[in-house]
Amino acid sequence: MARLSETFELPAVAGDRLTDRISIGVLARVVPRDVVDEVLAETRRLEQRTRSLPARVVVYFTMAMCLFFEDDREEVIRRLVGTLRWLGSWKTEWKIPTTGAISQARVRLGAEPVKLLFERVAVPVAGLGTKGAWLGSRRLMAIDGFQLDVADTAENAEEFGRSTNGPKAAAFPQAMVVALAECGTHTIVGAAIGGCLGDERSLAAPLLDTCEPGILLTTDEAFYGFDLWRRFAATGADLLWRVNSLLTLPVIKALPNGSYLSLLIDPKIPVAKRGPLIAAARAGNPPPTSTALPVRVIEYSIADSDTRGPSELICLISTVIDHTDTAAIELATAYHERWEIENIFDETKTHQRGDKRTLRSKKPELVKQEIWALLLTHYAIRTLMTQAADEADADPDRLSFMRTLRIIRRQVTD
Repeated sequence: MARLSETFELPAVAGDRLTDRISIGVLARVVPRDVVDEVLAETRRLEQRTRSLPARVVVYFTMAMCLFFEDDREEVIRRLVGTLRWLGSWKTEWKIPTTGAISQARVRLGAEPVKLLFERVAVPVAGLGTKGAWLGSRRLMAIDGFQLDVADTAENAEEFGRSTNGPKAAAFPQAMVVALAECGTHTIVGAAIGGCLGDERSLAAPLLDTCEPGILLTTDEAFYGFDLWRRFAATGADLLWRVNSLLTLPVIKALPNGSYLSLLIDPKIPVAKRGPLIAAARAGNPPPTSTALPVRVIEYSIADSDTRGPSELICLISTVIDHTDTAAIELATAYHERWEIENIFDETKTHQRGDKRTLRSKKPELVKQEIWALLLTHYAIRTLMTQAADEADADPDRLSFMRTLRIIRRQVTD
C-alpha cells in the first residue's frame, strides 16, 4: 500500500493563482487535470473571467465531498487548501468561499461535465495477471442496481420519487443507479441514474455502449427480457444471466457436462408457431435470429442454509454455446462472482459515505452531479487499489477498502 500514500504535487508556476494548485492528491493520477480541462472545454464550462472557484476546482471539490461526507462544504474547501497554506502558497486576498458561493459554483458546473468525466475516465482496469478478474480470456463483469437516499425536498421528490412499503412512503426520496462493474477489481465502469420507481431494465439499456467482445456479463433475473438480451448479445459480449426457473426453455440438445442447448423464442411469436420452431431446431435447422436465439442452459440447486428448507433452483442462460470452450461448472462458479457487485455497492453506499447516508444536494441536477462524483471517486480509489494489488501479486479483494480510503483522506490534507 506504499504507493497510495505517496503525494501528488502540481508544479508551481510563477504568477499562478492559489486555485491553480488545488488538486485532490493521489486521486489526480486517475482523474488528471488535463482530462478535467478537456471535459470542461467540451461542455463549455471553462470561465471567460477569473472566479474564486473555477470550474476545475469545483470538479475536484465534488470529489472531495465524496471523500469527506461528514464535513460541511466550507470545511471540505479548507481541507483542499490546507496544504497550500502550510507550503506558503496561501494568498491573503483569496478567502474561503461561503456555502452560498460554493452552491452557486456547483450550479454553474452542473452534472454534465462530471458525468462526461466519469465516462471518459472509467474503463476496466484489470490486467491479464489481475487475480479474480477473469474466466479464461473473458473479463468478468456484472450489472445490478442500487438506491441512494437524497435530500428531502419537493424538487427531489418529484424527480426521483419515494419507494413505498404498503401504505407508507419512504422518509427520503431515492435515486436509482444501475451500474456495470468489473467483478475482480470492484471498479464501476458504466452507470445510469433514474428515479427509484423506474424500471431497472430501462436504465440498463444505456450501458450497451460500454459492452464489447471479450467480457462475460452477468446479471440477476430482474434484468432478463428477450429484447434486452438480444441487444446486449449484439454487442459481442458473452452473456451469463440468471432467469426465472419458470421461463420456458425447451431442450434442443443435451450436452455431456449436464447443461443443454435451448431457444429463447421472441414472446411476440404466437404460441401455435413455437412448436415448429423447436422441432426444426432439434432437427438441426435453427430458426432465424429474428424469431429465436440459441442459448445454453445451466441448472443447479443450492441447499437452503436451513437444512429443513427446500433447495433453491438456479437457472442460468448463456451465449457461450460450446461446452468444450467452458464447462458448466466453470460458468456456474463465474456467475457467483456476480455477488461482488453487492460488495461494491456497500463500499459506495456505506463505507465511503460513513454515517451520513443521505446525499447533500437539494436540487435534482446537483444530486446527479453528486452521484457522478461519488462513482468517479470510488473508481479512482479502486483503481489505485488494483495497481497496488497487481504490484504485490495479490488479489484486490485482499486489500481493505476502508484502510485505503483513510490513507487517501490523510494524503489529501497532509
